[in-house]
Amino acid sequence: MSDEEFDLQLERMFEIDTNLRNYEAVFMKRFEEFRKLWKLIDSLDGPGSINKFTKSYQRFGINVNPDGSILCREWCPSAEQLTIWGEFNGWNRISHKYSTKGNGIWELTIPPGTDGQCAIPHNSIIKLIVVNKDKHYHEIRVSPWAHYVTQDEATNLFAQRFWNPPSVYRFKYPRPERLGQLRIYESHIGISSEQESVATYKHFADNVLPRIQNLGYNAVQLMAVMEHAYYASFGYQVTNFFAASSRYGTPEQLKELIDVAHSKGLVVLLDLTHSHASKNVLDGLNEFDGTEGCYFHAGLRGHHELWDSRLFNYSEFEVLRFLLSNLRWWIEEYRFDGFRFDGITSMLYHHHGLDGTSFMHYDDFFGGAVDMDAVMYLMLVNHLLHSFYPGFIITIAEDVSGMPGLSRPINEGGIGFDYRLAMATPNIWIKLLEESTDENWNMGFIVWTLVNRRYREKYVAYVECHDQALVGDKSLAHRLIGDHIYLHMSVCQPATPSVERGVALLKMFRLITHSLGGESYLNFIGNEFGHPEWLDFPREGNDDSYFYARRQWSLADDRLLHYHFLYTFDRELNHLEMEHGWLISEQAYISRVNEGDKVIVYERAQLLFIFNFHPFNSYYNYRIGSGRHGIYKIVLDTDDKMFGGNNRMNKDSEYKTEEGNWDGRGNSLLISLPSRIGLVLSLQEQNSCNDSMKTPATGEVDTT
Repeated sequence: MSDEEFDLQLERMFEIDTNLRNYEAVFMKRFEEFRKLWKLIDSLDGPGSINKFTKSYQRFGINVNPDGSILCREWCPSAEQLTIWGEFNGWNRISHKYSTKGNGIWELTIPPGTDGQCAIPHNSIIKLIVVNKDKHYHEIRVSPWAHYVTQDEATNLFAQRFWNPPSVYRFKYPRPERLGQLRIYESHIGISSEQESVATYKHFADNVLPRIQNLGYNAVQLMAVMEHAYYASFGYQVTNFFAASSRYGTPEQLKELIDVAHSKGLVVLLDLTHSHASKNVLDGLNEFDGTEGCYFHAGLRGHHELWDSRLFNYSEFEVLRFLLSNLRWWIEEYRFDGFRFDGITSMLYHHHGLDGTSFMHYDDFFGGAVDMDAVMYLMLVNHLLHSFYPGFIITIAEDVSGMPGLSRPINEGGIGFDYRLAMATPNIWIKLLEESTDENWNMGFIVWTLVNRRYREKYVAYVECHDQALVGDKSLAHRLIGDHIYLHMSVCQPATPSVERGVALLKMFRLITHSLGGESYLNFIGNEFGHPEWLDFPREGNDDSYFYARRQWSLADDRLLHYHFLYTFDRELNHLEMEHGWLISEQAYISRVNEGDKVIVYERAQLLFIFNFHPFNSYYNYRIGSGRHGIYKIVLDTDDKMFGGNNRMNKDSEYKTEEGNWDGRGNSLLISLPSRIGLVLSLQEQNSCNDSMKTPATGEVDTT
């Protein structure tokens, strides 16, 4: 970290939000603590130690040396004895003991065999025996740094396998360059097949990646890759942080999947959980050295009461070594391009967001409830990743609190993430659908929620993600269409009112969220075509059924079903953004939010977006303000026949603007607006005589 990087420039943060000036002392103290911590780590073994420290996976765990010997090293501070045993030594409990090196570090070197080959066969089972200070033996332990674990069908426990294949996967394709705009396809490998089984890395690479590319997404976010003993946890109860889940295949097959994604120009993001860990003892991190502490806080601080999981001690150097090295492992070994960090709110606050704090006052973000150890860790994470991988790395934070500066640079006083999730956006549609009839929907509420984000912080907008797909909840398609989603989606019969309404609104929701809600967009696998079912993993409560843990792609491919038209709309929407780039444009200028007419109008990326949310009122020659003067044509129409609509607009029509102020714009045009429609107009011919596009990014909202 150069001296220039240590130059704190808080004025940039205060220019964005003057209220933050009241907390200048907090920002300064936070940055100074971060600077000290970074410099301390970077000088542990001489200048530049941060690189070695954060690549400790090369020296911890079980690694093969160039001469065929095996170096075994663990941090097990409360152990009295540590032993490795397995198939390689006939399960001998005493032949391969570690020796202590101080500071809780244990080490063992296993020489090569007489043939000069590695003494532990590839893919053979190995286990650790930990003897704690009370002389209690823990004979079934997995190294925290294990690269590959598999489940024993008899015991359901996960056992470590020594992964040292004779032939490793060689990457063929370069990473895509860092993207200015992200269209993210959130995915789960295991549910990606239509079959009632766990899908594989190979299936996903061969069958799903081509779909993602065709749909116009440029990033795929992979969930549940870090190994987790409980499949139904959606991957958020991680047991083995360095192991790619063996449910879907081998580490080499995951590498091939990522390489194939890169060949298609897709960025690959890992859904990462460093906010907590599974409380499993026999196949997880919990009580690794025989105590409640070790990697976690001891006592109540080390337990998450809602998630029933363990909480990391971010003030412990060996925990920092473990977690920071984990990040670089996934980047270096598997070539992931970035991370979506789960559960950031839980990390940021001692109360984990569970005490009813409303986060309506700045004191909530900068008072004693903030966990400074976790904040330091997140600042380390972002500075580390952006320093070592500036050409491609992407970091996204999942935070519901609205922490100011979360996605601003560290040297401005921020925490350094590139993006933050716009977590309020899915609630717009749920609230409207549950609390009011369509004709009483509040247009101002829709617009305000979509644009109410921290200025100059980049957000990932979404209509729904995996959270809304879980059993007990409903996807938007199911909420809108109800049980008609099962029997009335065929175009061979007249659409029922529920189907017609649901299909129309799904397209409108996606268009307005995509174009107004952020600087990036996310969709969960299958939601692009209105997948009819919730998501429920096999468990005792459903007789271990996989029926709801899959994606029914045949529905999207059937041209006689409305699912196909939703799928087509999603593709065209993404491709239109690809062409015009509204996600990397300034925020929209909103010229009309009319509650009586239920009409919303705004401009972004030199496009004109028009919505009529009224369920039955259509308008002839409706006047729309425009900042540009010339001739417009429709480039996207949610009511287009190719999207399953009623084709009430003529896509060949031209709309010529007239000079004169309307809704604060220097020009206007007349257009017919059928009910429940979303339109995007593009200027075909421009007359610059009365061009008012140089106005501020966001206009006044007319709520008449």
